[in-house]
Amino acid sequence: AGMKFFLQYVGCFFAFFSAGFLIISTWTDCWMVNADDSLEVSTKCRGLWWECVTNVFDGIQTCDEYDSIYAEHSVKLVLTRAMMITADILSGFGFLFLVLGLDCVKFLPDEPLIKLRICLVSGVMLLLAGLPGITGSMWYAVDVYVERSSLLFHNVFLGIQYKFGWSCWLGMAGSLGCFLSGSLLTCCMYLFRETSSGRLHSAYSLRKGYSSAVTVVTNAHLPSSQTATSKMYAVDTRV
Repeated sequence: AGMKFFLQYVGCFFAFFSAGFLIISTWTDCWMVNADDSLEVSTKCRGLWWECVTNVFDGIQTCDEYDSIYAEHSVKLVLTRAMMITADILSGFGFLFLVLGLDCVKFLPDEPLIKLRICLVSGVMLLLAGLPGITGSMWYAVDVYVERSSLLFHNVFLGIQYKFGWSCWLGMAGSLGCFLSGSLLTCCMYLFRETSSGRLHSAYSLRKGYSSAVTVVTNAHLPSSQTATSKMYAVDTRV
């Protein structure tokens, strides 16, 4: 039982921070940051939804939102948005399901198998959340790196060159955390499911054997006349 609680709490810890990292990553503005900031008087960051410029001297930040969601955007931007939003939704629901499945939460306290199944469902959702999260963040980072490397290789200088920023790193960290917590909940908790099923089956067998023994002992202490009368009454009732 102690190991079961430990795994639940570790999984809950990673699920909480992973879901938070993914959500923060999706809605922050530093997926791309200018790589030559030593020569600039401002830091330029691009996110999935807007672009911000921060003055190095006074710290004033100005942000410009991209055009409408229905406007024409690059494939990289649109697919990364879709994958990160999907990862946010799955990881959020996975964390909520995990909270309901914790033994310390007074939800279905007399149904340990159902609570274990809830934990397993939570683990599957977290694993599914890690897949679009790591795909979107890694693909975005690699695309930025390839674009910058190709410009440097061809000696093309456009004034601003970007590298991937801390929002992209958060997306990777959150996705890896989802994989870790999901693996703990699906692989390890399944072992406790088998153990709990065996215990419940044993307890049911003991109760059934005990009730049968009580019935036999009760019938043994009844007089023969009462036993015969009971049998005749049962026959008449059935008829």
